[in-house]
Amino acid sequence: MEGMEGRKPRLIVKAGRPLCGFLQIEAAKNAILPLMAAALLADGKLKLRRVPPLQDVLTMGRVLTSLGAGFGLTDQAAELEAGNLMGEEPPYELVRAMRASFLVMAPLVTRLGRAVLALPGGCAIGNRPVALHLKGMEALGAKVTWGNGKVSVEASKLMGNRIYLDYPSVGATETLLLAACTARGETWLDNAAEEPEVVDLANCLNLMGAHIQGAGTKMIRIEGVRWLQGTTHTPIPDRIEAGTYLIAACLTGGEVTLENVIPEHLHALSAKLQQAGAQVESSEGRIRVRASRPLNGLEVVTMPYPGFPTDLQAPLFALLALARGTSVVSETVFENRYLHVGELRRMGAQIRVEGRAATICGVESLSGAPVRAPDLRAAAALVLAGLRAEGETEVTGLEHLERGYYRLEEKLVRLGADIRREE
Repeated sequence: MEGMEGRKPRLIVKAGRPLCGFLQIEAAKNAILPLMAAALLADGKLKLRRVPPLQDVLTMGRVLTSLGAGFGLTDQAAELEAGNLMGEEPPYELVRAMRASFLVMAPLVTRLGRAVLALPGGCAIGNRPVALHLKGMEALGAKVTWGNGKVSVEASKLMGNRIYLDYPSVGATETLLLAACTARGETWLDNAAEEPEVVDLANCLNLMGAHIQGAGTKMIRIEGVRWLQGTTHTPIPDRIEAGTYLIAACLTGGEVTLENVIPEHLHALSAKLQQAGAQVESSEGRIRVRASRPLNGLEVVTMPYPGFPTDLQAPLFALLALARGTSVVSETVFENRYLHVGELRRMGAQIRVEGRAATICGVESLSGAPVRAPDLRAAAALVLAGLRAEGETEVTGLEHLERGYYRLEEKLVRLGADIRREE
């Protein structure tokens, strides 16, 4: 067993000087994936600029090609074309690898009249049911049947309707946008998700010929059109990647400037970093953070946008583990998103979890240890913790990290971190 473990890629992280410098932020993974699904609706080619070759992007590309679509990724530009769409059921091994693969369901029903999908996978961060997606599809006239671990969704023609979402789910909102933009008549989505990635999808669909109003608010109106065309679109910057580097800068007492960002998308994090004692300055397309350590503890509640993003909860733990005093984090989005806590404890963090609340008592230092990432954002948290831990921190589980961060270790090294990769 040790021999097999020794062959797995790992990052060796050592504490070093404060992070300083400039970074360009990539396009948002969580915006790119639904945009790729939207390509299945287009009569023509959809070109997405500045797309990094993340593992999730490549997996979604394989999902699309398994259905007969064309996908190419060169020089950070993705080109997608679905004129020869044939398959109605993507392979189980791809669907189970990534939850966003479920987004192809609505375009398949629209184009082929039927979609068959296994229950999706992704990070093990709790129960993320697809019931809202399917209830919405039923409201649009689709027939949903279950069997053998799969769901079948069929409709000869989707019909517009008024749909209330019991929870402002990003995935369900995106699914219903994809379904309703070519449905007959008018659709209203009530209690829709307001995340920037939803707005970005709506903006791209409008460029393709859709009629969508109100994206970014609780009420979205979609007037169905007969068909959509190809277009060229640049996805929004990745607010989670940007937030991770802002936290890293504060954790090390550094000064980092990020470019290709939308500061408004980072307002919840910026407010908390300022509350902790950091200085945050922003201008159009740019944000800079400066901090001296240690910072002060915080009370944080994760919420749907514009609240504090659940995807930055784990990276923030690395900062709060070394902050002055006691911090309390409440996770309201996912019920099992504290999988990183056990690994941080191994490094000396003092964290107590009761239900969905975590209490973090700041310590003066952490100790390097072998740790394994259980999910994507936990992987980033462990790397960040290693930036302030005495000795060496050995992080494995890099397959999670590579799903959502493009060359994270190289970018941190560029800012002054002491990290090396071992294959």
